[in-house]
This record gives sequence, structure tokens and C-alpha cells, in this order.
Amino acid sequence: MNQLTTFEQSLTLFRERFTDLVKRYDGTSHNSSELERVIDDYSTFILDEGNKASWEALERQAGNELPLLLADLRKMSSLCVAIMEKYRALKLLDGKVDNTDYFKNIESCIEQEFGSFQVTADSTVLLVGSGSFPMTPLFIAKRTGAQVIGIDIDEEAIELGRKVIHKLGSELNIRLEKAFVEQLDVIKDVTHIIFSSTVSNKYELLDQLYELTNEQVVVAMRYGDQLKSLFNYPMQVVNEGKWRLVDTVLRPDHVFDIALYTTVSR
Repeated sequence: MNQLTTFEQSLTLFRERFTDLVKRYDGTSHNSSELERVIDDYSTFILDEGNKASWEALERQAGNELPLLLADLRKMSSLCVAIMEKYRALKLLDGKVDNTDYFKNIESCIEQEFGSFQVTADSTVLLVGSGSFPMTPLFIAKRTGAQVIGIDIDEEAIELGRKVIHKLGSELNIRLEKAFVEQLDVIKDVTHIIFSSTVSNKYELLDQLYELTNEQVVVAMRYGDQLKSLFNYPMQVVNEGKWRLVDTVLRPDHVFDIALYTTVSR
């Protein structure tokens, strides 16, 4: 059995495990331990330099079924991350402490999110795809005193996220809403925007935000290319008349990288 076949089999197995775990989510934390193990295994797999050659060989092969497999993996792993955040929120609200390797990986990188574009107490930060356990809003608001707004299209995630905020940071200036970017009353005042790496239409939203935001806004786009694209939506080309890529923060030991954008003068 060659390396490529083994690699493809691993991807297929992960897809099957993710699909099964998505189906088994029932609004409780009963399956949380199994999902956490799979996500941690997948994170390790994505970050394993030994898989790089197999990934490149798979890209060159690019058979008819490959794009579907990769799209399914990205979609199902993203759904599982969303469910794992729900599990983490449910456990916290039930008085249990939980911190998987995946969450440790995410939390370790939040501080460097905007590079030289510093967040201060006067900033207004928007997180697109805040999820059920809003680590980023809590971290930023606690560290900087900034106003942080999180939006998500999942009603359950917003409800759980608000309960988590109430438990861990009720004194912080954090607001979570089930809303679209154009519905936010403070969108013109937003100074920093973070896109979750698992938001599938993030580049369409970025294009839309050009007309909605002010000229000084800075966008941190979490993304994953190559092997990391199995877990994140990859970087795309932007409209150069609207947005300028000013920096990329590549982090070999983290599950996603960051692209920083500023607006083109209007």
C-alpha cells in the first residue's frame, strides 16, 4: 500500500467520523469526548509535516472524486468544530472545565491576531462567526477593554454564547447577535474585523464590507491553504480596487494562518 493511498484512506475515514458525529449531536454533551478526540487527531494530522508530500501528490492527481472529498471534509470538520464549541459551552454551564488541544491551539494565537494594528480600549472589534464559546471576544475585551461584537447565523450558538459571556465576562463590553453585517448599527464605527476560518462565504462578506465600513478598518482573515485547507476555507484573491493585503501571519504550529487587509483609499 503506497503513501498516497494511505493518505486518502485517512481523509476518507476522517470524513466518515465527522459525518457520524454531526448526525449524533442532540443538544447535550453526551458525545463530547469522542468528538474532541477526533478533532485533536485531525488537528495533529493537518499540522504533521510528514503529510505534506502526500498532500502535494494528491493535488497533482486531482481525480474526479477528489474535490468532493475535500469539500466534504472542510464542511463536516467545520460543523464538528461548531458542535465542539457547543459541547464546551454546555459543560461550562454545567460547572465542568474543559480545554482540548484544539482550543489551546486557537487561544495561543489570538493575541497576535492583528500584528502591528493594535487593539485598544477605544477600538470596536467585530468577529464574524463567533460560535457558541466566544473565546476571541472574551480574550480581546478582557485584555484591551475594547467593545467587541460577535455575530453568527446559528441561533443556538448565539444563545449559548451569551450564557458563556454572562458566566465568564458579564462585566465586559461584549455583544453577541444573530445578524448579518449590513444589519449592525455600529458597522461604520468598527475598527477591527476578524473572520472565523470556518466561515465559508467570508470573502464575499469582505467584498460587501468595503461599502459598509470606514477607511481605517483592519481585517484579520483567518484562513488555511494547502493541508490546512482541509480544516479551513482558503485564501482568495480580493478586489484590488477595494482591499489591500498588507501582511500574512504564517504559523506552522497552528491550525490556521491570518491574512491582514486594509481598505484602498476611496
